[in-house]
Amino acid sequence: MLYALLDGRARTSTELAIVGEVSPSTASVHLARLRERRLLKMHAQGKHRYFSLADAQVAAALEALSVVAGQPRERFEPNTPHRLRAARTCYDHMAGALAVALHDRLFALRWLKRERAEDSDYAVTANGAEALGKLGVDVGAARAARRRFACACLDWSERRPHLAGALGAELLNVTLERRWITRDLDSRALSITPAGKRELRTRFGVEV
Repeated sequence: MLYALLDGRARTSTELAIVGEVSPSTASVHLARLRERRLLKMHAQGKHRYFSLADAQVAAALEALSVVAGQPRERFEPNTPHRLRAARTCYDHMAGALAVALHDRLFALRWLKRERAEDSDYAVTANGAEALGKLGVDVGAARAARRRFACACLDWSERRPHLAGALGAELLNVTLERRWITRDLDSRALSITPAGKRELRTRFGVEV
């Protein structure tokens, strides 16, 4: 049920019961316990109750657990469905091969740097702030958010980091607003538009 919420959308207990293949009463018990552990939050709208992940930290933990669940293997062979492996959401930021490629290019372009060599927290360089601002990424708003600014999130299909935190959420929003990518209505998958392929190649040097 938790993984069904990794796309950032909220769902009812009935929908989550179907996903979990359990009775509605059993789902309600589980959902109550998950709320007690602060893994979920509940939104009331009329007579309906909608559940979503508590925050991005829960999403990052689920993503990391997926890596652990896929081991051990002598040599990593991804078995993720192609569309999900190519690009998907991880709560409020982008994941998959595209997200990992963007992460690496942001460092290659020296728009991002690590706070410390061994740290998973990132800082934006002066050149990066200017370049991201031109794309419409509000770096200031990301810095002001009451959460981690920019950090690594281990990608479960690629086994390498993608960009998470407030900056990762801002970057996803910009790509959606510019119609470089579109959301799948029924899954976490993201589709890259022809314009998106052109812009990602021109602006970041990312081939998709």
